[in-house]
Amino acid sequence: MPTPDKQLSPEQSRQVAETIREEIARRRISRQTLAEQAKLSLSTLEKVLGGRRPFTLATTVRLEEALGVSLRKGLEAASVSAANGDVSPDGLGAYSRRSVAWLEGIYITLRPSFGAKGAIYAYHTDIAWAPAVSCLVFREGERMDADYSQFGEVAVPNQSGHVYLVTNRHGQHRLITVSRPRITGEMYGIITTLLAGRGALLTPAAAPIVFLPIKTIRNPTVGRIASGDANYALYREHLRRTTEEPYALFFQGEPEKDGAA
Repeated sequence: MPTPDKQLSPEQSRQVAETIREEIARRRISRQTLAEQAKLSLSTLEKVLGGRRPFTLATTVRLEEALGVSLRKGLEAASVSAANGDVSPDGLGAYSRRSVAWLEGIYITLRPSFGAKGAIYAYHTDIAWAPAVSCLVFREGERMDADYSQFGEVAVPNQSGHVYLVTNRHGQHRLITVSRPRITGEMYGIITTLLAGRGALLTPAAAPIVFLPIKTIRNPTVGRIASGDANYALYREHLRRTTEEPYALFFQGEPEKDGAA
């Protein structure tokens, strides 16, 4: 029987944090309100939700009692290493840890801003091997809209020559498909997601996306990057490369002029 101060693994903590963020958004309550109901400090709640501190069993139980939901479903299964050791499940490409070590690291992630014309949205994506689930996982950070930060599994199949970052939360998917890294580490591709609108309205959306190794940028900036930012031209050039070289194609679905079906 685990002790009350037992720490959850990084992957377990990410799963719990994601569920809590979903509950906060669904109930439209503030983090301050939840912290008070769970008898936690707001600072503690912010740190565990932001990934700066792992969840403990005691903290998780308090939050479960405050929310009235289980946050630990499936954690026992997730904590068991895959039988094949350092090889990912077949559904992710059956890759070995050694064969994908070059993908691990922190990336500056770029896509067009969905809310400000001409601006670029930039944030961190951390890709690392997770022994508990025997595969690469990714986790987003430094997002302006922190409650919508994503995490999930990374598929690297040999056949397509691309890398897939897959979020699957209760059947709701978000998919990023990018090229294998260039010699300097950049990856270019497409993000397909849901764009939040008024109220509960969600609209399917797709956009070019770029992953730049953070070590290749002298002074990386994140957030909504406008034309006055020192990195704006660099970031814009990488997004342009995605569609013009092209690493990704976007079809508008224009009808054929000859009237063919």
